[in-house]
Amino acid sequence: MYDDILIPTDGSETVPETLDHGLPIATNNDATVHSLYVVDSRVTTAADEDTSTDLERALETEGREAVAAVEDRAAAAGLDTVGEVRQGTPAKTILEYVEEEGIDLIVIGTRGKSPREKVTSLGSVSERVVDNASIPVFVVRNAGNGE
Repeated sequence: MYDDILIPTDGSETVPETLDHGLPIATNNDATVHSLYVVDSRVTTAADEDTSTDLERALETEGREAVAAVEDRAAAAGLDTVGEVRQGTPAKTILEYVEEEGIDLIVIGTRGKSPREKVTSLGSVSERVVDNASIPVFVVRNAGNGE
């Protein structure tokens, strides 16, 4: 049913719990696990000229480490992996990757926001992915928050 599963990563404490749900699905379907880290271009363009290059390098390094952590865990489960770091707006870049790579399922974690944070934010990456994806999305709600 699922040949290619995308598990986006931000390197946060929520990722292991997301993997706890996504990797068994991949194992049951003998699927390839794709891991994607998006360096948010809005952050790097907002930085001043003197710090933007250093910030971009730091975020790309963080991204490579985050992707490697997902790949390591998936490989330990005996799964084939593909990992990539891209620049862009996270939700949009995730959805572009899905179309380009023929992904069948997205497994994504949320960070869990208080009602006040929900009112003042522009929306989470996971919400935007769910709202705009053309394929099934498995959301691990409040991953890493113990809720």
